[in-house]
Amino acid sequence: MKITQVICQILRIPNITAKTASSQDSVLVRIRTDDGLEGVGEADSSPEVVKAIIDAPFSHNIACGLRQLLIGENPLENERLWEKMYRRTMYFGRKAVGITAMAAVDMALWDLKGKAFGQPIHRLLGGKHHNKIRGYASILFGRDGKETGDIARKWVAAGYSAVKFGWEPMGSSEAVDIDLIKGAREGLGNATLLIDAGCVYDARTALRRAHAFAEYKPEWFEEPLREDDIEGYVWLRDRSPIPIAAGEGECGRESFRPFIDRRALDVYQVDLSRCGFTDAAYIRSRVEEIGARLCNHCYTSPLTVAASIHWLSTCRDAFVFEDCVEDSPLRNDLTIEKMQSVNGWMEVPDRPGLGVTLDEKFVQKYLVAESK
Repeated sequence: MKITQVICQILRIPNITAKTASSQDSVLVRIRTDDGLEGVGEADSSPEVVKAIIDAPFSHNIACGLRQLLIGENPLENERLWEKMYRRTMYFGRKAVGITAMAAVDMALWDLKGKAFGQPIHRLLGGKHHNKIRGYASILFGRDGKETGDIARKWVAAGYSAVKFGWEPMGSSEAVDIDLIKGAREGLGNATLLIDAGCVYDARTALRRAHAFAEYKPEWFEEPLREDDIEGYVWLRDRSPIPIAAGEGECGRESFRPFIDRRALDVYQVDLSRCGFTDAAYIRSRVEEIGARLCNHCYTSPLTVAASIHWLSTCRDAFVFEDCVEDSPLRNDLTIEKMQSVNGWMEVPDRPGLGVTLDEKFVQKYLVAESK
């Protein structure tokens, strides 16, 4: 079996709005072989930048586009191919968008491998610990506490027992922040509250907010600091009355390594569309070694949802699953199979590979660029 095609497609919905929601566009990687199999992957990054990394021609031995590195290779040798891509793109940067492009390729290779062996990816990763995981509705804050409370009631009524609110307008002021969290708690009742600050505080301000938020009993306080403030996270985690979560922006094992080595977090959030299965499996082992908890990050399409549930099901202590509930066609309709929690629970698919099938009519409707 050999790789014959690496196709990169960019999809985008009309009327993208200025909000922190990566379900408005997508970059797909489709890897095809000489025996007719296809694997599909996705990256959560700027689609055009990822496409440029895949399409780039050879420059020199450590600056080469991914397609050229993959054509003619055996797709089942995914770990060797990860190492090849990592070595031959060294000058692309080791912890950023080059890794997200590799993650999309890696996801497609694992999908293809599962189809080749007729096995779901979770089995190829070593086996699942969970048949289903409690989903939490992941959504942005409302404009104020009242609107946030109304959003909370909507998703509790839809069957979710946990809801996460994130990003703007959090960080505007202490009064705004507390109003948002108070409104969320009132709307949720006894359901689990998760807070995503969106990287808006310094460490001392974050600690003050953690103490102010504690009375509302959140399960975690996510990304209160900028993503690369490792020392700040270590300091905050040692003092916060609320568990500290982060990791969604980290790309691959080298990006996660200092957080794990310093035991900087209580919950490590791994995005399969930025890490791929190969590095996510490594990160899982390291985090489980230090006794911390793992969760997925996912705010894109059903492809990453499927990848995330395969991986998270193999995590021994998995306890919640991030389920983006943005009302976006890309989030809901890219695949024929629906990948959404049912009555608040996300089922783990047992179909080969990722277990989802692209809706080709949908792809053509929203396609804005393609490489072959």
